[in-house]
Amino acid sequence: MEHKTAAIRPPFLGLALLEPARCMMEAGALVALSPLLSLSPRGDGHPVVVLPGFATNDTMTVLLRSFLKQLSYDVYPMDLGWNFDQHTVGENGEHIAERIRAIRSDTGRKVSLVGWSLGGVIAREAARRDPDDLRQVISLGSPFSGNPRATNLQTVYQFATGNDFNSAKMVERYRIGADALPIPSTAVFSRTDGVTAWENCLGDTDEINENVEVVSSHFGFMTNPAVFHVIADRLGQAEGQWQPFQPSAPFASFYA
Repeated sequence: MEHKTAAIRPPFLGLALLEPARCMMEAGALVALSPLLSLSPRGDGHPVVVLPGFATNDTMTVLLRSFLKQLSYDVYPMDLGWNFDQHTVGENGEHIAERIRAIRSDTGRKVSLVGWSLGGVIAREAARRDPDDLRQVISLGSPFSGNPRATNLQTVYQFATGNDFNSAKMVERYRIGADALPIPSTAVFSRTDGVTAWENCLGDTDEINENVEVVSSHFGFMTNPAVFHVIADRLGQAEGQWQPFQPSAPFASFYA
């Protein structure tokens, strides 16, 4: 297993350099396909928290949150400032746990978490700690397993968070990261991700845990219409009636 993990490498540098241009193209596609996305299943009003990626804040999730609000979900930002891992959510995730409990208490309903990149890693860890407060987790290009060094932001991440990939804490984080969650989960990944290795974004699957492949840049997870469609489809399922994702027209060609 260690050999297999070590074989995972960071994405081709050319993909990383193309991230800004690709993200803009995906944003353009989002605008062009917005009439079709508006036909997505309406939400049931349950609370959804959207968690931003590493070294970003809630500004990066505005488009996605606006889309989900249009579908009638009760949408919340992370509201913890810039995401610098434990410096933001707490050494044991206590700050994000408190945020989830407060929303559950205020609404009386279980919370769905949608996390981009590091936000998805945090969301999955929250689901392991406090599954009773959560309805489902959707991670978007989130490197929660595999080889933590297989990213083009390795040095920046370690410097900004103080996390050492050799530490016992980080080794354990990635050892159990792919384990199936006790609540429904969808791990959305892209083989053309320019920031993190797509192999790191895959979880173990069973009757309530799945992986869904899209064609997207890493930053495009926040602007890609195919990603928005997956999220709307997953959140639109009735509680307790979760089923695996099935691509459908007109977005079927966006999925591998």
